Amino acid sequence: MQSQMFNFVGSVNIMQRQSSQKFSRLFFLIRQSLKGEEHDYTQGSIQPATVPLAIPMILELSLESVFAVVDMYFVSKLPDSRAAVATVGLTESMVALIYTMGIGLSTAATALVARRIGEKDIEKASHAGAQSIILAILISVIMAISGYCYAPDLLRLMGAQPEVIHTGTDFSRIMLGGTTAIILLFLINGIFRGAGDPMIAMKSLWLASLLNIILCPLLIYGYGIFPELGLTGAAVATTIGRTAGVIYQSYHLFKGSGMLKIKRHHFKLDWSIQKSIVSLAWPATLQFFIQSGSWIFLAFLVSSTGSTDASAGYQIAIRNVVFFILPAWGLSNAAATLVGQNLGAGNPDRAQKSVLLTTKYNVYFMAAVMMLFILFSSPIISIFTNQEEVHRYGVLALQIMGAGYIFYGIGMVMMQALNGAGDTRTPTWINFIGFWLFQIPAAIFMAKILNWGPTGAFIAIPLAETLVALAAWYYFKKGSWKEIKI
Repeated sequence: MQSQMFNFVGSVNIMQRQSSQKFSRLFFLIRQSLKGEEHDYTQGSIQPATVPLAIPMILELSLESVFAVVDMYFVSKLPDSRAAVATVGLTESMVALIYTMGIGLSTAATALVARRIGEKDIEKASHAGAQSIILAILISVIMAISGYCYAPDLLRLMGAQPEVIHTGTDFSRIMLGGTTAIILLFLINGIFRGAGDPMIAMKSLWLASLLNIILCPLLIYGYGIFPELGLTGAAVATTIGRTAGVIYQSYHLFKGSGMLKIKRHHFKLDWSIQKSIVSLAWPATLQFFIQSGSWIFLAFLVSSTGSTDASAGYQIAIRNVVFFILPAWGLSNAAATLVGQNLGAGNPDRAQKSVLLTTKYNVYFMAAVMMLFILFSSPIISIFTNQEEVHRYGVLALQIMGAGYIFYGIGMVMMQALNGAGDTRTPTWINFIGFWLFQIPAAIFMAKILNWGPTGAFIAIPLAETLVALAAWYYFKKGSWKEIKI
């Protein structure tokens, strides 16, 4: 009996030491990742390669997610909060299309830069980054001018009520007019991620977000320091923050000490590289446009089948969904970089193992968020509103959308892994079928035919995301992405 007791105590001590060693190792990896040291992600053990890349990307997009909730929080405290919240939500739905362009170009830049870095060709990686910036500036300036000029018409097209158009036109003009800053912020961070330098990307988003947090209440309410701009102040604060982030990125891209050093000669127009960027970017852009377009339609469906209260509650819920999805998206971006660099180094098996490890981490995180949304949706929504009907719709939307969070996490990693390999077309088809051929018809059927109203639109979201995740997992496991050349 005594011998068994000693064996039990010994086993417990061994388990404690192993647990302590694992914790110490994880802490060491996190500390290493925050130092911003250069790391070869194509060699050595996979976990030590994954964590230093993923941690800054998670922290980067955790701060990007702040953009989604800061404006909503301060704006929701204005006297005419229902119209103001609806304006922010509808404008953000339009800005999602700008994000789509930024993400599409960023995906192409990440894939090209990561592949060249994996091949140990820094000069070609820098050249690809510069060429993507040329294309981004051209596209974003056209979009910015169009958005500024047609802001009220776009709000009307989104189904905004007259009070919302009257209240929110200036806000929408400034937000849409800041398109160039939005797209460059996405794109240049994509270049840094592809190069395996996520710390610069993280710091640029931290700078942008912190400025937004500081300026947002000051410009909305004035506090005797600035003119009281109300809702418009939120747009000015956000645009200033993003522009500062781009300036910080540009300094490190052109003058910094990182792996990439873009010089003037890299900006000489190279039609062959432009063709490669476009061939990767247009399916990626279409891929995210399909997803954003379906979310915009759902916002319209909620507004048209419900009320301003339903629209405001839904938009508050969506801001919280985005707040928690973006850190998981950061982890997914790590998978894209790992795939691109390891394929460039001629090691597809290592690329696959990296993705599977990243998926496991994402599932753990998203499962925790799912429980948070299901159990604590009411206090979360209460942070943003105390209006009974708005609160009721917000809680309902958050609980229903949160039920599919684990599948959101799986789908994001699989899709980004395919994108990182240069296979931007397969995820595009998956999104088209999942969102436009399934989610939108399902939402219309439940909201209008079954007469469930906004609830039908809410339910269609986790159903479609689950379908997309399963399809992406199937195509990733097929392995054809390993053979793609870019």
